[in-house]
Amino acid sequence: MQQSARWKTVSFWLVLVASLVVILPSLLPAGMAAGLPGWMGAHRLVPGLDLTGGSRLVLEVSRADITEERLRAGVGTIGDALRAAGVAYSDLNGSEDAIDVTVTAPDRIDAARQTLTGLGLGALSEPENGQFRIVLPSEAIDEAVGAASLGAVDAVRRRVESLDIPSLLVSRGERDRIVVSMPGLTDPQRVKDMLAQVGRLSARLVDDSMPVNTAIEDGPPEGSEVLYSTGEPPVGYLVKRADLFTAVDVASAQPAANGEAFIEFVLKGEAAERLAAFTQENSGRTVAILLDDQVISTSQIQGAIVDGVGRLSGDFDAEGAANIARIVASGPLPAPLTIIEERSIEPALGTTSVGTVVLALAAAVAAVVAFMTIFYGVLGVIASLSLFFNVLVTFAVLALVGAPISLSMIAGVVLTVGVTVDASVLIFERIREEVRNGRSLADAVAIGFGRARRTVVDASVTMLIAVAVLLVLSAAPVRAFALTVAIGLLATLFTTFTLTRGLVRAWLGRSHATHLPKGVRTGVFDRLNLRFMAVRNVVFLVTAALSLVIAGLLVLGELRLGIDFTGGAAVEIQAKSGTADLFDISARLADAGIDVQSIDTHGNDRRALVRLSSMGEGENAEQTSVLVARGELEDAYDFRRVEVVGPAISGELIDTATIGFVAGLLALVAYIWIRFEWHFAIGAVIALAHDVFFTLGFLAIADIEFNVSAVAALLTVAGYSLNDTMVVYHRIRENLRHFKHMPLPILIDDAINRTLSRTVLTSATTLIALAALALFGGEAIRTFALTLLFGVAIGTLSSIYIAGPVLILFRLRPEHYRPGKGGKGPVAEATGANG
Repeated sequence: MQQSARWKTVSFWLVLVASLVVILPSLLPAGMAAGLPGWMGAHRLVPGLDLTGGSRLVLEVSRADITEERLRAGVGTIGDALRAAGVAYSDLNGSEDAIDVTVTAPDRIDAARQTLTGLGLGALSEPENGQFRIVLPSEAIDEAVGAASLGAVDAVRRRVESLDIPSLLVSRGERDRIVVSMPGLTDPQRVKDMLAQVGRLSARLVDDSMPVNTAIEDGPPEGSEVLYSTGEPPVGYLVKRADLFTAVDVASAQPAANGEAFIEFVLKGEAAERLAAFTQENSGRTVAILLDDQVISTSQIQGAIVDGVGRLSGDFDAEGAANIARIVASGPLPAPLTIIEERSIEPALGTTSVGTVVLALAAAVAAVVAFMTIFYGVLGVIASLSLFFNVLVTFAVLALVGAPISLSMIAGVVLTVGVTVDASVLIFERIREEVRNGRSLADAVAIGFGRARRTVVDASVTMLIAVAVLLVLSAAPVRAFALTVAIGLLATLFTTFTLTRGLVRAWLGRSHATHLPKGVRTGVFDRLNLRFMAVRNVVFLVTAALSLVIAGLLVLGELRLGIDFTGGAAVEIQAKSGTADLFDISARLADAGIDVQSIDTHGNDRRALVRLSSMGEGENAEQTSVLVARGELEDAYDFRRVEVVGPAISGELIDTATIGFVAGLLALVAYIWIRFEWHFAIGAVIALAHDVFFTLGFLAIADIEFNVSAVAALLTVAGYSLNDTMVVYHRIRENLRHFKHMPLPILIDDAINRTLSRTVLTSATTLIALAALALFGGEAIRTFALTLLFGVAIGTLSSIYIAGPVLILFRLRPEHYRPGKGGKGPVAEATGANG
């Protein structure tokens, strides 16, 4: 026993010292931190974009473009192969994921089949009326998309780095996507423009064998094609398919101006030699310069170009020339990219968020410390020290992980403040109860920690199950929240049974106390002896009536879905002077062809939140809406926040949110079923459904947007509610073991009254922390905090008025209770496996 205590003491000091060493660089000014050893400064806490301002883009390789490119290459390969085999054909074309070709000579069908099979392009169908169909294998396209995505990360980094954006981060995200984070950059339009083009530069000879109009009407000659210019109206050119040089052959490119903007480029040695020989032999002919299969410039060959230096001039200004030069110099992307998500926040709003979040965290901790000190005296001070240590360890682990600190992480820390206090309250209340039952204070402390351990672990496990589901099946901001809560929960388990236990024992040894300190004031709850079950029928009737009202609101569509689930674009703007004129905003956007879904001020006359409909089709339709909206409104309004979610992202979020929520509930219920009787599992499910349903009703009534953060809040509410229910169920189970002939309503009332002090104090501290977050955390996190605030409150009520009465409804009988289930036999009884 002494060896175990000594090991816990040593482990505590090791964790404390390690946490201080890790967190120190983040607490020191940047200048002083720079003087620390490199291994210490490598793990500074870095604020995320929502705290500093900036933009985040999520891009993905266009599968449709990859497929089209494969079809185009396949069509060319098939045409060449059939001609080489002497097989006459017609109607050679590709669409969706298949290529069709008709063999016109019936006697050459077998030869065509043999030729097409040998190409290995895909599954070959049997011909119908001479028509073959080759279906491209989806696995090959998937591999091509993955390879293109892998190569796109470096290509995007090279291209965006040319804009000299500080602290730029380009990384590979989930599902082979590319994530571009740009702290401090509010308007990423230049970046989006740079990434909108693949950047495939090439030079081709203009084919003057026939007029371009004839080629358009009758088809181009073999080896040539018709391409168009970028200007308005587009001009057609008949050009050879063979490239004189491509972007790979360009050594450098830079913008220049001489009355008009142009781009000067220099070819590499071998390409320069090829160009010199070609221009010497083709003087007087015209060369077209193409960018992504569009003609951006044409020039007549005046003579041999021996230095490999060329000039591009066309329909672009100085900024356009600079962009094209960067695109050419950085090299082409391996495939077209689509921006499927954009989130931008202005630095001023981010800076405000930093101050308000720090204030919220400080207020939450200060309020909880004051509350615990008032109700527990010196024990409350010990709990507060454990709380500080818990927060320190949480931030130290986050620094080691290297995750940028976001608003959702701060919310996770605030929530774990309440959970940490809950563990201390469970133990202190158990100690107080043992003292009331006649045990000495020393024995009560030892038994209190021992008997509360299982309840603390069970309560933590229920929360960890919910958190684990969020980590696996949620979006990045939600995962950040879940990661923080998980770290906080594990830190709580460690802190509670090392620091808290050690400090209580140290206080007991030095003070030689034989009674609880006078500062413990929770005995006021002992005299209440409330009859909760006596009003259970009234509570059920009221709950049923309110449930019908909430169901009506949900059926009528009063729950406002955010763009995370609907897709689309939302911009928050602020008038540069005066108030935001909603009518003027709507009129301006309507004149620009944008359909405004909704617009409101949300309590601030200077600001407006505008939801925009998509302009056109496809994943970039929302981007077009934002671009046009900026052009129409930026003269009178500052764009504080921009959120764009494409159909692909919104569809995935719906799927992951649904799967995650269902999986989380099933895992939680399974755990309770294993730990308790089936009656308890059903009771927990009903209480859980009650909490989630009523929280959805609150969101609908309060007109709070239901987004991914709301889903995280709902699952957190579910975990917290089960945490609370588990404590009550532990005490009911103990009563079932000891009072086999007591009427169930009285037995449940006794269990609830015995845990009432813990329920009230824990809920109060958690609500205080969340209220501080809602009051001082700023608008960016207020919605999340309000949802949790309501959910925790309703979860506390349900653990008393729903979870308990349901056991009566399903006729749980004390005389039929099986104490052996789940390991709850004589050993468990001896150790007091209860709350």
